[in-house]
Amino acid sequence: MTAKHSAGPLAGLRVLEMGTLIAGPFAAKTLADFGADVIKIEPPGIGDPLRSWRAPEGETSVWWHVQARNKRSVAIDLRQEEGQDLVRQLALQADIVIENFRPGTLEQWGLDYEHLAAINPKIIMLRISGYGQDGPRRDLPGFGVVAEAMGGFRYITGIPGEPPVRPGISIGDSLSALHGVIGILMALYHRDVAGGQGQMIDVALYESVFNMMEGAVPEYDRYGAIREPAGSAIQGIAPTNAYPCSDGRYVLIAGNGDSIFRRLMQLIGREDLGHDPALARNPGRVARVEEIDEAIAAWTRQHTLAQCLSALAAVGVPAGKIYTVKDIVEDEQYAARDMIRSVTLNDGSTLKVPGVVPKLSATPGHFNGGGPDLGQHTEEVLRGIGVDDERLAVLRSKGVL
Repeated sequence: MTAKHSAGPLAGLRVLEMGTLIAGPFAAKTLADFGADVIKIEPPGIGDPLRSWRAPEGETSVWWHVQARNKRSVAIDLRQEEGQDLVRQLALQADIVIENFRPGTLEQWGLDYEHLAAINPKIIMLRISGYGQDGPRRDLPGFGVVAEAMGGFRYITGIPGEPPVRPGISIGDSLSALHGVIGILMALYHRDVAGGQGQMIDVALYESVFNMMEGAVPEYDRYGAIREPAGSAIQGIAPTNAYPCSDGRYVLIAGNGDSIFRRLMQLIGREDLGHDPALARNPGRVARVEEIDEAIAAWTRQHTLAQCLSALAAVGVPAGKIYTVKDIVEDEQYAARDMIRSVTLNDGSTLKVPGVVPKLSATPGHFNGGGPDLGQHTEEVLRGIGVDDERLAVLRSKGVL
């Protein structure tokens, strides 16, 4: 496995990743997919905790081979002064630093933006934390589960009248990572095109979730409306829901476009609803959503999922099934767009992993293998900043590496 790209839109950029688990490493992974040289700093002996999360194979989680692909692993103890000195040396050659420690941690180590910018004014630092780098909750620990609730997402997710549920993925962390990548690309433009210097990007987990909440705030401000859980539907848009089929499965139908609604009603034999002037626009349909949903369900209950999908596709009504990961891996659309790839790991085994998003026509993203072994690139990277064999031996003896 090689951790470097020979091409890519971000080729030539060096990223120093000091994040752990999900948000920071996800942002760095995205940059690495498109050619950035990502040097991942991990604690010696144990590495990033993600190495052992969820479904380990031996000592390494298979998730690791998605989150850490294209990266170079360097094992350095950031709690030791000599380890901090090594990171400062690496920062001299870096374009971007990514971290997701609790605010104040890097300041204690002298590795915060102010310290690093003093030695490298061009550096761009992405800082991801639960509540951001300031405000009254700055110092509180903040994980994705808390951010998803504070951002408003958790409340509206679930069945009406039942306890709110959490989505089965760390969506708050991943959203924050993507917001961080957007910030990095804007900061790079400012630095490299507009002639500016580096800067610090402050991403809070809860704010990244909050940014997805559409019109919730103005709706509340103007009308006092609080968006409530809507199960498999979505409040204020009709019809769009999951409808039962005769084979016990569910079909997802999005008939909320005005002309789409008319085609859907014709298909299910309810032209009376399709031509009803009161239902011609979304507000009128929302007022009678239960009636509409029952009409659609009366039709879907008479057909299998496959029959529903075929009929809906024939008249141009957006529809789909609920995918399991098995469905995803076996799906021809995923395969056609190279979204399920089989890679060879360091131990010679093969593993299916997700492909690269987004797809660029001229400079597409790329990866060859999975994640690196812990400290696999320590000597290679440190020799690149002038650390010789004698000093490497001393640093190892002190547990710095």
